[in-house]
Amino acid sequence: MSEPAAPRSASQAPAALGARPPAAAGDGPNGAGARTPGEAPEALPEGPPDRQPVIRVAGVSKRFRRTLPGDRLRTLKSALVGGLRTRDLPREETIPALEEVSFEVARGESFGLIGGNGSGKSTLLKLVAGMLRPTTGELAVDGRVAALIELGSGFHPEISGRENVYINGAVLGLSRRQIDRRYREIVEFSGLADFMEEPVKNYSSGMYVRLGFAVAIHTDPNVLLVDEVLAVGDEAFAHRCIRRIEEFLAAGRTLLLVSHSLDLVAELCDRVLWLDRGHQRLTGDPRRVIDAYRQAVAEEEGAEHLAAARANHEAAGEVLRWGSGQAEITTVRLLGPDGSERYHLQSGDRAVFEIHARAARPLTDFVFGIAVNTPRGFECWGTNTDLEGFVPGELAGDVVVRVTCPALRLAPGEYSVDVAIHARDGAPYDYRRRALGFTVTAATGGIGVYFPEHRWDFTGGVSWGSAAGRPSRPEP
Repeated sequence: MSEPAAPRSASQAPAALGARPPAAAGDGPNGAGARTPGEAPEALPEGPPDRQPVIRVAGVSKRFRRTLPGDRLRTLKSALVGGLRTRDLPREETIPALEEVSFEVARGESFGLIGGNGSGKSTLLKLVAGMLRPTTGELAVDGRVAALIELGSGFHPEISGRENVYINGAVLGLSRRQIDRRYREIVEFSGLADFMEEPVKNYSSGMYVRLGFAVAIHTDPNVLLVDEVLAVGDEAFAHRCIRRIEEFLAAGRTLLLVSHSLDLVAELCDRVLWLDRGHQRLTGDPRRVIDAYRQAVAEEEGAEHLAAARANHEAAGEVLRWGSGQAEITTVRLLGPDGSERYHLQSGDRAVFEIHARAARPLTDFVFGIAVNTPRGFECWGTNTDLEGFVPGELAGDVVVRVTCPALRLAPGEYSVDVAIHARDGAPYDYRRRALGFTVTAATGGIGVYFPEHRWDFTGGVSWGSAAGRPSRPEP
């Protein structure tokens, strides 16, 4: 499971369907190598060769006492006298935040933590920072640690930015004389020279981040812990922080980064750990772990689309639809490459849109149509049987219509599908907006909605860095 660190290197009906909208009045996975939660963790992975671990986490679990009715009325005395250690409490009285997590981070390595909200990332960072103690397991950190974990943490809102610099620096282990020598650099890096005498309660969230990062990075920590706070700052300051982090890493220091910006994690980190509801799912090369995480998220979204499609079928009155009812669409499904019903596809997969319909009485004038749209109503693609030259004969009883796309090359994103049966003049028999939704993912990114198969070729004096598109950094 674990790998050694690699060298860093719109409101109108779509025209394709042909049906007229109603009048305004009377509108009637896991990735390869992943471990599922509950499965026993593997042995503690060894750190990268020839580099000593700075952070060592071995079988760490963290549980919090579950808050029960009346707990808020407990006094400090009753808590101290009658309280049990969390590890001694029955499991039903605790909330597990982390379960048997193990990894090592080497000196000079950048290590990322990814996962959904509530997966335990911030809890793990607080354990490494010493703000929390593990319930079970062992955790060791070698060297001075500076942490940017919560917005505004370590600052007193009633005193000035200048005073907070000295207090924060002292907490991080600097003497007053050391802070005096670095104060000008801290202020210049933060860009808050005009606000240092203001109480920080008047600061914006971005100003909090500027000052906090400036103090932390100028304390010469051996280990820097960053938890998503860079997302609060403006773009120029974020670029400044990233440049400083790169210098920090090049000097042989260690970074532990938590972020929902997967591109930032891929750019900065040598290895990545994916946490899922407190369990260690996958550790290794950033691209491999991030792709596995994205695949799992897409599969989860696909399951939600499937549940929504079934709910829409069971409660069809809640779906935006209109028409005379001379013909009725009963079911709409999306079939994947293997022919099974699914609502998550890889760009370029074979896809089949399956429409089940019924005509109470035989019809000789009918058209079947389909359109794929973005959530904001942009029509990506649409067609109908009339546009493609089909001449209607007779529609009677139950029918199944399948529109097969051998390679559905949509860009990554969310999509919805409209389907319709209508007369050749556009009069709708049954028009269903957002009859189903699905998710498309791809191994690489792009802009727009079309994702054609393509490749890059280069000749002449051009070269590239690592596979991730950036030059590798020399070993410290």
